[in-house]
Amino acid sequence: MNRRHLKSRHVLVRLLLSLLAAVILLPVVMTVLYSFFSPSEIKAFMQTRGSYDAQSLMEIKLAPDMFSLSQYYNILIEDMSILRYFVNSAMYACAILLGQALIIPMLAYALSRFRFPGRDALFFVVIMLMLLPFQVTMVPNVLTLRTLGLLDSVWAIILPMTVAPFYIFLLRQYMVGLPGEMIEAAQIDGAGTMRCFIHVVLPVSRPILGAAAALSFADCWNLVEQPLTYLTTRTDLYPLSVVFNQLTQESTGVEFAGAALYTLPALLIYLFFQSDILEGVQLTELK
Repeated sequence: MNRRHLKSRHVLVRLLLSLLAAVILLPVVMTVLYSFFSPSEIKAFMQTRGSYDAQSLMEIKLAPDMFSLSQYYNILIEDMSILRYFVNSAMYACAILLGQALIIPMLAYALSRFRFPGRDALFFVVIMLMLLPFQVTMVPNVLTLRTLGLLDSVWAIILPMTVAPFYIFLLRQYMVGLPGEMIEAAQIDGAGTMRCFIHVVLPVSRPILGAAAALSFADCWNLVEQPLTYLTTRTDLYPLSVVFNQLTQESTGVEFAGAALYTLPALLIYLFFQSDILEGVQLTELK
């Protein structure tokens, strides 16, 4: 009786979670579906947004009158504006992730394994910076970038995000839990500090590194406040996340294809690092 009751609850939970997942994924599915409508059909459809009253809902089209790749052709071949901003987003994401990969793991390893004067004070500063919102650090960042002559350049976006406090904290907390015997065994075999870090710590820390990379990519891909603050006179350097809303204020017929292309990289990154995200964020212990 208990087993049958548990099985019924299990089925019910699965149904509820499946329904919730369908509701969450519905906007993504509709975006992809509408990206295969022709631009003229999308323009006509978007013009109905403000033409209904409180007693009726906006019509939802589940199939195009004619399957078309015109939106993608317009974005990728005819009008290069959206593609140019898309390339800017990709450039920022790749540059920031590369900088973080070179700096953050080593900094987290030093904070977790080495003892030196000021280590705890430095880690406290990292935690404080992690808790402070961008609005608090915006003015000091602007003043610093202006002094260095980096405002209105791509480095104004890349450099401040290279040392991200949250990911330093995340990796440091994971590395603190690594067994000391594992590193001591490598040192007994003649491995130095860098060799232990590269050949022992990094392979073992792969789950948390994958989770941090996926989460950081989402941050980099969705930049809004930083470009608006640091690139006031260089709108040509804006990422797609900033200008996409401006491009779709008036229907151009290609907004759904643009949204689909904008969503695709984040979706691929999530699928690639899915297992690492589930394992790394939970900070699972080594067996």
